[in-house]
Amino acid sequence: MNRRKTGFENLHVYLLAEQIGDLVWDIVHKWERFAKDTVGKQLINSADSIAANIAEGTGRGSFADNKRFAKIARGSLFEVKHWLKRAQSRGLLNKNEDERLRSLVDELIPRLSAYINSIGK
Repeated sequence: MNRRKTGFENLHVYLLAEQIGDLVWDIVHKWERFAKDTVGKQLINSADSIAANIAEGTGRGSFADNKRFAKIARGSLFEVKHWLKRAQSRGLLNKNEDERLRSLVDELIPRLSAYINSIGK
């Protein structure tokens, strides 16, 4: 079966957001129950929300809606930053996990802002 990719599936910001969501899932999946139910669920929800909002915005059909959802995605990205700080301070991330996630987040922040600024131009 040959699946055609839609526009958002080719966006670098979307692919980076997917990476973040998948990595967060892999990490949180290994945590004990209390950590998963508290910090873990918040971190997963905010991480998955980044790519979901980028996708939804591209499907809305207007530049204004696309930009609005991309800004919501950026808000979720900053929420991920917050939950990563909480996870790190509570000893839930090892050094490699923390560095990998922070690297992806730090790469996506300016790229997502540039994407937002490009919508409608």
